[in-house]
Amino acid sequence: MLITSLDNDRIKNYIKLKDRKYRKKTKTFIVEGMHLVLEACKKDIVVELIVEKDVVLPINLPTVYVTNEIINKISEMESPSNVMALCRMEDNDIVGNKILMLDEIQDPGNLGTIIRSAVAFNVDTIVLSPNTVDIYNPKVIRATQGMMFHINIVIKDLIEVINELKKEEIPIYGTKVDYGKDVRDLKDKDRKKYCLIMGNEGNGVSEEVLDLCDAYFYIDMNEKVESLNVGVATSILLYELNK
Repeated sequence: MLITSLDNDRIKNYIKLKDRKYRKKTKTFIVEGMHLVLEACKKDIVVELIVEKDVVLPINLPTVYVTNEIINKISEMESPSNVMALCRMEDNDIVGNKILMLDEIQDPGNLGTIIRSAVAFNVDTIVLSPNTVDIYNPKVIRATQGMMFHINIVIKDLIEVINELKKEEIPIYGTKVDYGKDVRDLKDKDRKKYCLIMGNEGNGVSEEVLDLCDAYFYIDMNEKVESLNVGVATSILLYELNK
């Protein structure tokens, strides 16, 4: 199928997916670039490929061919790719014993970094608070380098999830400089199941959530450094927990 008009209803739908509310309503999103398209194919969530005319792909999936003008309208990149895909969102449940919880992370780059580190260090499930930056934001998707398709991600109220995890006797760890313990001192048996909570770039973890933690970690570092970027801090803590 070749579409050449921007007035085509299918194309209008693709363009509207730039809006978070429309993505949520339709439970679909766009990925851009061959690498991300292939990663989405591995997850089996691709509804159809969106490809610039005359480009040939060795992928046996429904394909919509479009003009360069249409590609530029759909894309949110400065240099649009000629290969995209329409993907469906999945409804996931919390699985496993190694949980990473994110409380209102706002920067797409930070969320992407955290997701990549979570995959690298064997986290089972990431739980995002409803006010965290949209996981299907194109900047987040690109920052994950496709790793978002290789880990279980859930969007839920954090308080509700914490109370459920406590029933399963999964320890809840927050982060605090005061009264925190060095993550390196954690015993091996306490690394087998956990819920680590990381907070907003400016405000950290909310007090309401912190009050439900069983223990707090800090990262030992040079006193000249007041704090670390949340993506860096999360990566360090997950590395230590994975030992």
